[in-house]
Amino acid sequence: MTLDPQAARFLEAAEQSGLPLLETLSPQAARIQYEKGCAVVGGRAPELFDVRDMAAPSPRGDIGLRVYTPRDPAGEALPLLIYIHGGGYVIGSLDSHDIPCRHLALNGDCMVISIDYRMAPEYPYPEPVEDCWAAVNWIVDNAEALGAQRDRIAIGGDSAGGNLATVTCLKAKAEGGPDFVYQLLIYPGTDRTRSQPSHTELAEGYRLTRPLLDWFMNHYFSGEPADANDPYSSPLHADDLGGLPPALVISAGYDPLRDEDIAYYEQLRAHGNDAEHLHYPGMIHGFINMPGVLDAAHECLEACGMRLQRVFAQPA
Repeated sequence: MTLDPQAARFLEAAEQSGLPLLETLSPQAARIQYEKGCAVVGGRAPELFDVRDMAAPSPRGDIGLRVYTPRDPAGEALPLLIYIHGGGYVIGSLDSHDIPCRHLALNGDCMVISIDYRMAPEYPYPEPVEDCWAAVNWIVDNAEALGAQRDRIAIGGDSAGGNLATVTCLKAKAEGGPDFVYQLLIYPGTDRTRSQPSHTELAEGYRLTRPLLDWFMNHYFSGEPADANDPYSSPLHADDLGGLPPALVISAGYDPLRDEDIAYYEQLRAHGNDAEHLHYPGMIHGFINMPGVLDAAHECLEACGMRLQRVFAQPA
């Protein structure tokens, strides 16, 4: 396994940038720095037919949404991907993940709705879980009014957002719905115990370091205590992963989450689910946000779009 040369150049440039480490900043300052960084490495934003912001009303307060429509629907309802952004439950926003969401809408020929859930430390666990659950249910209930096909809805996310997508599917299974036709899980966090070898092997030097993961986890779990094996914080430890939607699990070779992602894919298969694993051996955590500097980001987003189109083309 060799680090991709483009990823190596990115890591070198980041080290030489003089910017402070995110874990040394306040959450507010880290959010600003992260968002600026995403804009630098994101590349050109694909043009879509329509991009608009709105809100999902809920008893928890309004939850921000961004709706991406790739082409003129001409009165036709489009399939839908509900997307939950990453950022360790502390950083990230609709803007930080705007470019990958545009690519997913264009490549998947589908509507994408991105959720602006509230984040830690202001809103620690389980608040982001509950925000996503409320927003997803509102989106599904209002799919037709939004111009989406209610019977062709996928859910996905990256990193912390991948965790929240898996947890939403577990909650939907427990609650008897809503139903999803697909899970798009891009290097999801699945095991809060962080006990896999990749967490030791890749603890330093590859962007998502052990100190940064500690910073994220300490903020996220600063409120209501959660058992490290609770499936709504560590989906890998769910007693029963059967009966979940078909899934694509994406992992990166130089990501400390690598082994828990592979383990989650294996557990999905072991419990009888239709699951596929795509591995990018030379990539680092967060690479789909970097199509401006990493060819693999384009390749991955195209692969995701191809699979979404294939799933959405199947009979409902």
